[in-house]
Amino acid sequence: MVGEHHFILDLAIVLGSSALGGFIANRLRQPVLLGYLLSGLLVGPFGFGLLNDLDNIKALAEIGVAFLLFALGVEFSLAELKRFKDIAIQGSILQIGLTIIVVAVSSLLLGWVESFTQGIFLGAILSLSSTAVVLKTLTERGETNTVHGQVMLAILIAQDLALGLMLAILPALNDPQNLGVTLTIAILKVAIFFSAAFVAGYWLIPPLMKTIARTENSELFLLTVIALCLGVALITAKLGLSIEMGAFVAGLAIAEIDYSDQALAKILPLRDTFASLFFASIGMLIDPVILWQNIGAIIGLVVLVMLGKALIIFPIILKFGYSLKTATTASLGLNQIGEFSFVLALVALNLGAIARDDYLLLLGTTAITLVLTPIGLKFAPRLADKLLRIPAIAKYFRQRQSDTAFSLPDGINGHIVVAGYGRVGQVVVNILRDRDYPVLVIENSEAAIQRLRHEGIPYIFGDGDSELVLEKARLETAKALAIALPDPNSTRLLLKHALEFAPNLNIVARSHTNSEIDLLTQLGAKEVVQPEFEAALEMGASMLGSLGEARLSIDEAIRTIRTNRYLSIRPKLTRHSLKKDVSDAADHIHNEWVEIPNPSPLHGMTLAEANIRNLTGVTVMTVQRGNKTLYYPKGERRLKSGDRVLVVGQRAEVSVFQDLIRGHLSLNAGELQWTSLPEDSPLIGTTPAQLEMKYDIKVEALRRHGHLYRPVESEMTLEQEDYLLILGQRDRVNRISQVH
Repeated sequence: MVGEHHFILDLAIVLGSSALGGFIANRLRQPVLLGYLLSGLLVGPFGFGLLNDLDNIKALAEIGVAFLLFALGVEFSLAELKRFKDIAIQGSILQIGLTIIVVAVSSLLLGWVESFTQGIFLGAILSLSSTAVVLKTLTERGETNTVHGQVMLAILIAQDLALGLMLAILPALNDPQNLGVTLTIAILKVAIFFSAAFVAGYWLIPPLMKTIARTENSELFLLTVIALCLGVALITAKLGLSIEMGAFVAGLAIAEIDYSDQALAKILPLRDTFASLFFASIGMLIDPVILWQNIGAIIGLVVLVMLGKALIIFPIILKFGYSLKTATTASLGLNQIGEFSFVLALVALNLGAIARDDYLLLLGTTAITLVLTPIGLKFAPRLADKLLRIPAIAKYFRQRQSDTAFSLPDGINGHIVVAGYGRVGQVVVNILRDRDYPVLVIENSEAAIQRLRHEGIPYIFGDGDSELVLEKARLETAKALAIALPDPNSTRLLLKHALEFAPNLNIVARSHTNSEIDLLTQLGAKEVVQPEFEAALEMGASMLGSLGEARLSIDEAIRTIRTNRYLSIRPKLTRHSLKKDVSDAADHIHNEWVEIPNPSPLHGMTLAEANIRNLTGVTVMTVQRGNKTLYYPKGERRLKSGDRVLVVGQRAEVSVFQDLIRGHLSLNAGELQWTSLPEDSPLIGTTPAQLEMKYDIKVEALRRHGHLYRPVESEMTLEQEDYLLILGQRDRVNRISQVH
């Protein structure tokens, strides 16, 4: 009885500390599994030594691993894999194979391992990435349906599938003298087991689960699922394979039946509970003294692993025709060591393929790479943008664009650009084409491009927020831009870049969350549409109509809600939420805090009167006055000397804004207006000096291919689609606008 109480006490300590550690990690915006690892370290023998029986905890942890892989098998989707089958299968084989070869050879040459077999084990451990951390990060950022998100998930699914083969084959490498025989036996066992699993999954398991489901007894259904998971895992263990492989295959069998969602829903609480025990048990093996003594080696390993994996993954993604942004994001998102590497590492440790000290170094390295993953994903788009600003790289990617990368009618003009051809984008395109508007679609999915080719719709293949792509879209001559991208960050960047190409462009953007409505409006969108609110408005309108309300009254109510940006129906954001939204937006665009000097021509002017975005290109996101901070200031907000404003925009745009607030760009010298030069403009080929002499105006700034030039060189030759900011008397400014 005493022993039983000790076990219950140990279990309560592990689960309680794991819950606390997971909560702290979540509040710090870190993966919860890091909290589990830390809690295991603290209560384990190298921490406070609170546990009495580690063997029982480890036994429960093995059940946690089984449930973890079982749930993975249930969630595994062949349909998702088919969408990106080339990069998922061929790309993953390249990535895993190259990682294993590079690690095995380099570790053997550097003396980190004693044999090539140990090097292969180490390479296999390092080749896997973290499905849990990457998926959680993509979900939080709203990027699971983006191209880079789908590419990463496809590779992760293939990696997880490869784990089962690794668990079957790698142990055979530990017997080099009989390697051929051992490998043959292992492969035969795998083949026999998978054949039997296929037969059971097709003919035995579906009728069994159907019979159990008909009882409508949830407890019986759950017990059957658990018995199936652990039973198959036990069979593979008896065959000399791993329980992890058996649990994964059992999950695959369940995934193909009608009750897979119900089985997954039942098993998830058990999976999460026992998985926390698994990660905590890993933490119990960590000796902080050894980690501290080898902190330099661990940091070095982190750099080598993350940089090395990124350099392997980056060219592979590019090889399959994806953009620089997708390759950069995927390589920085998959360059950590995954949670299932713990499973391989434990196998290697038990087989003596790696020493205990090396195992502890791997644990420390893995934990740090998992922490750094969300940071890498956050800064990947900015890194890709900076890389594309390097002339040699920009030139390479321009040349890399094949003739099939875009389909533009000659002299396209007055068109509507639609960024994104998903469910929303397709509806927008159909509406526009039904009314005979010329449409140009920007899309980075090859499947969508094939549909556009088939339907004869003009398109550009590439990332909508890429300046190289926007150069081809001829935004300077477009009537409007509709942004229907699935990625919030890409939506913001595209909106900002589009206004750099065409400051007067009419832009309608799709909002992914309530908080984005104000943000996108502040960045310059004329209209922001929130699909959930629009669905609610249509339901409400239908309901009012059925209750006898007049159609004019209903339309007026709906119009008022839309005009006020849904303010009357959306929940009010807290100051913390507003601050976070502004910070997230500013993270992806160059931003600076600027103080309004004294004196300043902007003192006493409203933002609408100052016309800051139109004149300079920057957007005012925040105004600080004393201890008060105003996020997303509206047009009627008056500026005063001493105000601190957060502006986002290119460095050149911020420089122009600083000229404006210091009085170097006069607002009182006449009318300021942006005007574009179409292909038939007689001003093409002239210089600003000639323009100023002939029309008695001044060219204050020029935008060309998204870049801002100020001051403008007097002998600079004007080109088609240039945007000019001209200053002068109203009649002369209007005359220039009419000339072209």
